[in-house]
Formats: sequence, structure tokens, C-alpha cells
Amino acid sequence: MLPFMKPMLLMSLLLLVAMTLSCSRRYLPTHDSTLEEGVAESLARYRRQVLSDLTYTMQLTIPAGKVPPIEASERISFQWKKNRRVLPLDFKETRDHLHRLVVNGREVPIVFEKEHILIEPKYLRPGANAIEIDFTAGNLSLNRNEDYLYTLLVPDRARTVFPCFDQPDLKARFRLSLTVPDSWQAVANAPLLDSTRQQGTTTYRFAESDRLSTYLFSFVAGRFERVAREVNGRPMYLYHRETDPAKIRLSLDPLFELHAGALAFLEEYTQVPYPFQKFDFAAIPDFQYNGMEHVGAIQYKASSLFLDEGATRDQRNTRAHLLAHETAHMWFGDLVTMRWFEDVWLKEVFANFMADKITEAMVPESNYDLEFLLDHFPAAYAVDRTEGANPIGQPLENLNQAGTLYGNIIYHKAPIMMRQLERLMGKEALRDGLREYLQTYAYGNATWAELIAILDRHTPADLHAWNRVWVTETGRPQIDYVLKTEQGKITDFSITQKGEDGSARVWPQFFEVLLGYPDRTETLTVHLDQAQVPLTEALGKEVPAYVVFNSSGQGYGLFPVDTAMMSRLGTFTDPVVRAAAYINLYENMLSGRYFTPAQLTANYLSLLPAEPDELNLKLLTGQLGTLFWQYTPPAQREALAVVLEGVLWGTLQAQTNANKKKVLFRGYQSVALSAAAQERLYTIWKEQRAPQGITLTEDDYTTLALALAVRNYPAPGVLAEQLSRIQNADRRKRLQFMMPALSAEVAQRDAFFASLKKIENREREAYVTAALGYLHHPLRAASSARYLPESLELLEEIQRTGDIFFPTTWLTATLGYYQSPEVAALVRDFLRQRPAYNPRLKAKLLQAADGTFRASRLLYE
Repeated sequence: MLPFMKPMLLMSLLLLVAMTLSCSRRYLPTHDSTLEEGVAESLARYRRQVLSDLTYTMQLTIPAGKVPPIEASERISFQWKKNRRVLPLDFKETRDHLHRLVVNGREVPIVFEKEHILIEPKYLRPGANAIEIDFTAGNLSLNRNEDYLYTLLVPDRARTVFPCFDQPDLKARFRLSLTVPDSWQAVANAPLLDSTRQQGTTTYRFAESDRLSTYLFSFVAGRFERVAREVNGRPMYLYHRETDPAKIRLSLDPLFELHAGALAFLEEYTQVPYPFQKFDFAAIPDFQYNGMEHVGAIQYKASSLFLDEGATRDQRNTRAHLLAHETAHMWFGDLVTMRWFEDVWLKEVFANFMADKITEAMVPESNYDLEFLLDHFPAAYAVDRTEGANPIGQPLENLNQAGTLYGNIIYHKAPIMMRQLERLMGKEALRDGLREYLQTYAYGNATWAELIAILDRHTPADLHAWNRVWVTETGRPQIDYVLKTEQGKITDFSITQKGEDGSARVWPQFFEVLLGYPDRTETLTVHLDQAQVPLTEALGKEVPAYVVFNSSGQGYGLFPVDTAMMSRLGTFTDPVVRAAAYINLYENMLSGRYFTPAQLTANYLSLLPAEPDELNLKLLTGQLGTLFWQYTPPAQREALAVVLEGVLWGTLQAQTNANKKKVLFRGYQSVALSAAAQERLYTIWKEQRAPQGITLTEDDYTTLALALAVRNYPAPGVLAEQLSRIQNADRRKRLQFMMPALSAEVAQRDAFFASLKKIENREREAYVTAALGYLHHPLRAASSARYLPESLELLEEIQRTGDIFFPTTWLTATLGYYQSPEVAALVRDFLRQRPAYNPRLKAKLLQAADGTFRASRLLYE
């Protein structure tokens, strides 16, 4: 009949058919061309518009062991604004993990595409809705062991465990029940309501949590000891597996007291009482990070918490800073959360910024300026000087790439930037702005732009211009100067800056310049807010004998070196001035300015015996270790080792402070190459008799055994004997995993590397990266370089399957100390052959290879 219809009627019918097909395509998820794997920003934005008031009620039955499946069910209740689009629910697992789907009381077919369960709008209703799902939990982020497990769901890994709307701006309340083996403990975000025993299991039922982003949802279950304390009227529980009685005895009081002090400081600074129902924490063996800020159930790497009598001042300060960092997250990150993970640095910058303030107040023996300098500047420079440098703020289209945003720039350059902002605004103005920010966005989400808008009201400075170069651009400035004199007086002293890449950029910042005279020093403050600024305060002053640039250690960039300073560097009484100089000397050496690696090594060897500060000794010995292994040609190492060992051991013997002696001993152990030095280390290990004045623990002797093994020390069974000495089961497993990577037999090392191609052998990421560091040790470079092509090929898979820091730690442990032009060319060829390679992984690779690139140029060109 169609050929005989009237034209108008035919047009109307065709239009109706087209509309019907269009609507069908909207309803049918199989035709949703916008759907993609992961959580796209466009999907997150849509769901934020139509969803609110989310609650997850979840039950999981967790058997002992790593293999049996974890059966689970959940009910997701939410408010929905009516629209015609399919509602995707995130679940990064296979279809066979999904058993039953009920929407608003009606069982419906399960439609699963591209990591999403697709809910058709015809099953939903305006207002209140509920989705019920029976499923098998995904294992990727449950971190299962034989007798314990823990979740780690940042940035988008909640969806690997259970179906959810996995984006930070859809905060929800969680009601959790865990059924676990009867001998297990369990802790989660919310307080425990009750527990019941039945047939060899215990069911823990937790109260409804506070409103959390999905990445903060967490639980820990397993064979843990639970320690209860009440400090300042606040009950806290610690869950741990430590078995060393000395570590437990020496660590428990500081752990609870440091947390309590951090909470009190933050409540006063922010004027916001602790915002959640409880405050507990768990110590996890070989945890992937140092800590993770789960509300009510912070997770820490156990070795970072439990210190022994041999702990140095630096280790104690690092622990205090870590605890303060995770506690600060309760306000900055948990109470107020970024809207989208492109602002992930926002929570990290304030956690680090506040942690620095907390440790300054709580650790009386700390030197805040020195610790800030040493904690942040070398780590930030290690990325910002490279070809793969990334800005603090980075765009993000899909949460499945969010892990690539993490790194030293957000953890270390961002706090430097914040300290400059505090100098620009003033401490009180910044504090008042942060208080307003927390009160405005409490229990919600905010962006960096929204914070800047608040801070802008508290200062006359142009924060938007300041923000542009610090947050959105990469790199660092190269600072230079013009100094003119006449008749013994300064007639012109100007400071200039440009991008290290040659660009005409300006980093607004404050730093100090020290003028040295035979009988005194004078310090001038520089506000470098233009390409060139005059130091008018210097005009008419006597010509100094030497100048120290960035003497306060607060300026960021590559600063000039007045070589007249070198002969006096060891006499500077302020440890911050010395540390700033050491860092600047090292950075200039890497840039090929002023000193060759050999010249800088010689200078450091003359300075080391006179350095009185423990933290500076750690900096110097660390730089000397890198100079020895990466910036000294292999043919010259043996001769240098004799000199370096002699200076380190002689300085150790002359030192009376136990902590400084231990720093020096670790430096000696790291470079020991001569037969005499190795024999000395072996005797110390074999007899378990530390050098006089030093306390060595089980962990220290394990490290010694590893150092001997990688040197192929001619004594059989060193690692096997050390394994028999270790009492803690978790630490035994770690050494057992690493032993093949240290074998003297190349075939065993080959087999170990081949095993890493299987994802199940990479589950314990801390084990893997520790082993890789020895597999690719400079002494093994000749045989290990052949692993490099396959190591790089695995990178994309590691990014997909590993936790957020694993790609970086995999690369740094692998490329480590390679220095040859052949390895540098291999990395460049790998990238040249892949022009469409993931740009963020390319950046990570260029960052990790920076030492190799520089060493090949400095040593072989």
C-alpha cells in the first residue's frame, strides 16, 4: 500500500516510525553508542544530575583462603530524576559474577555491557528507587591473603568489588555486614553494632556510615590483634599483625598519642570538630601505600608504624608526618572531597600541607624548615626536571585513567606551591579561607576553582594569575643574577628567571639570598614576581665574599651557584642553608652546570665528615650512593669504592650519636664493593654483632643479607639462613618471594622475571618492586638489561591491573640505575615505535628514565 499513500500521510507515518525507532534506541542499552568502559566524565556528570540520597546495604560472606568465591548481595536505594536515558551501574567484572537483579521489587533481565549493568528507565520511577543485586564479589581490589584481606578502592576500584555508582561526587551511606571465619576480626568505616557466631563463622554488623565517596568505602578482616585506647576522651582501636614484642612496646603509645595530637591540632586550626563517628586504624603488612585515609578505618603499611629501638630520628619524624597526613585527610578529602579526580591533588596538597604544620607543633626536636625542604624539593625536582614532567592539575576524561595522575608532583610540588601561597596571602588569611571552604562544602564536593574563589576574597593578590603557572603548567624556573660592583660596593643586584626549557615564563615566589662576609652574614628576601627584579635592599652594601642563593630553601627552581661558596659550605651553621646548597649543587650537576659527577663526588667526600645534622647526612649519603652507582662508569667504581668506603667508615667510627652512626652505616652498606668491605658486612651479619654504638634489628640484618646476596658473596645459604631467623610470618613470605630475584643463577632470575608476566604473581606489589630493585641492581645490569623490553611491554597491563602507584614503582625499580646509551636508546625506541602510546604512561616512563638519559649524556657524550 505504501506506493499509493498520499504524500502528507506518508511523511507523517515515516516521521512516527523514525521517532519510535529513536526512542527504542534510547531505551535499548545495546544501542547506547556513548557508553564506554570505565567511568567517563560525561557519564559521571549525567548521573550527578539525576541521582541523589544514595545508600548501599551490603552483605558479604568471606571464607578463609584466597581462592573460594565471596558471595554477596546489596541493595542500592536512591532518588532518581525522571529522564529517558539508560542508567549505567558500574561493575568491572565478568557477566557470570552477576546472579540476580531486582529493580523496585521486580526481577529484571541483567543487561551487562562495557563494565556496566544497564538499568532501563522503564523500570525506574521518579523519586525513591531501590536496586537489589546478588553477585560474586570481584577479587581485583580485595587484596586477599590466606588469613586476612583488605579493600583498597581508590580511585575507581569500588566497582571492581561490587556494583555501584563509582564517582567521588555521588557520596553515599553504607550499611555493611561481613560474615567471616570465627577467628577473624573485622573493622569498617562505621562503628560495630553487633556480632553473632554461628557454625564456625562470625557475622559483624556495622552501623550506617557517614556520607562517603565510594573510593573511601573500606573494610579489613582477618587474623588481627585489636588494641583499644582512649586518648583525650576519644576511643580508638588499632588492628595489627605485628609479632615483635619490642616493636609493639615501643610503638603503641606514640601511635595513639600522635593521632590524638593531630586530631586536636586540626580541630583547632579548622574550627570544625572531628566530622565522623569513629577513628580506628589498621596496620597492613606490605600495604601498597604508606597510608590510605578511609573514614573510621585508616590503613597503614605496618612497617611504617612499628619502629624499634634502632629507629632513627628521620624514621620517627616520617612516621609522625604520615599519621598527621592521613588524619588531615579526614577534613581535606573525606569531609570535603574533590568533585572529579582531576582535582585529586587538592586533597593531597592539604594533607601534606597540614601534616607539615602538625609535625612542627607536635615533634619538638623537629626542624620544620629543614624537614619541609628535604621531604618535598628533591622528590618534586625528580619529576619536574624530566621530559615527562606533568602539571599539578591535569584534565581527566575517564576514571580508569585516574591512577596515572598520582605522583611526586601532587605530593611534593603542590605543598611547595601552597607554602608560597601562604607567604603571598599570610598565614591567618589562608587559614581563614580554608575554614570558610570546609564550612561551605562540608560532607560535599568542591573544585580547586571554588577554593580559589574563596581564597581570593581573603587577599588582594591576583590568585588567578598566580595559579596559572603553578598549577596548570609544568617545569621549573632557571634563576640567574646580575651583580655589579664599584669601589667595594654593590651598585646593581638583579635576579632573573626564565623557564628551564627556555620559555619566558614567570613563577611568582619568595626566597632568600644570603650575603656572606668574613665576620657575618646578611639575608635578603626576594619577591620574584617578574622576569627580572632588582634587589634594591642590596644597593650600597659591601661586596660579599660569597653568595648563597635560596638560602632559606623555600624557592623553587634551578638556582645559580657562586663557586666562592664551596670552600665555606661546611662552616655554615644553619642546616637549612647547607641542605639547600647540597640540593642545588646536585641539581646543577644533573643539568651539566658547574660540576661533573666526579667533581661533585669529591666535594661531598670532603664535606661529609663535618656534616653534623642527621637529616643532612641522610641526604648526602643518598646522593653519594646515586653518584656512585649511576654517575660513575663501572670501570671506575672499584677505585672509587675504596675511597668512599674509607670516608664513610671513618666518619662512622668518629661519630658518637647512634642515629647518625646508623645513617652512615646504611650509606656504607649501600656502596660496599671491595672485598674487605664485603667481608666486614658478612661478619656483622653472620655474628649478628653490630658496630659499636649502633642497634641493628631483624629488618636490618635482612637488608644486610640481601646486600650480600646481590654481590654474590661467596658464602653459601646467606638468604636461607636469614629466612630461618625471621619469626614474623608476613616478613618470612616477603623474603621467600624475593629470593629467586637475588639468586646467583641467571636461570633462576630469568624464571622469576618470567613469573611476573602472570597477574597472580604481581598481587603483592611491594614484594614485586622490592625484588625488581635487586634484579636490576647495577651489579646485575649486564644480565638484567635483557628484561627491559618485556618490562616496558607489560606497563599498560600493569596500569590496568595494578594499584595507582604500581606503574611508577615498576618503572623506577626496573630502570633504577641504568646508565648506558644503549638502555637510553632502548627507551626512546620503545616510545618512537608507539606514537599513540598512552600519554600519561609515556610521561611516567620518561620520568623514570631521566637518570638513565642524564647519565648516558654526562658519562658517554
